[in-house]
Amino acid sequence: MPHFIAEYSGNLENSIDLPGLFEKVHDTLGASGVFPLGGIRSRAIRMDTYRIADARHDYGFVHMTLKVGAGRSLAVRQEVADDLFAVIKAHFAPIQEQRLLAVSFEMTELHETLNYKHNNIHSFLKNQGAG
Repeated sequence: MPHFIAEYSGNLENSIDLPGLFEKVHDTLGASGVFPLGGIRSRAIRMDTYRIADARHDYGFVHMTLKVGAGRSLAVRQEVADDLFAVIKAHFAPIQEQRLLAVSFEMTELHETLNYKHNNIHSFLKNQGAG
């Protein structure tokens, strides 16, 4: 954990830099000191069936979710979320200057008991000296 998921309207396919966004997200989360690098994952889901507002314009949307494991205080989660949303807004600012675009973000905390993981990436990175 955490998992960063970006859902986006298909009409943005050629205008948003998702690999660049993911790099910024991983850098921000890694630098926070809250999450180990080996647990950070990002992915995008293109939405081809959607409707935005009155559907009269070429509106676009990107909705992002950061799913985190339980156990961190609200203050810590809010600080990370505030920092990450600032990065997200900066990333999409040039696009919003050119087109109608709704950008949203939420952080959700997963249930402490009903969240199962099995991961050998942490030990690999530790052995590589990458944390």
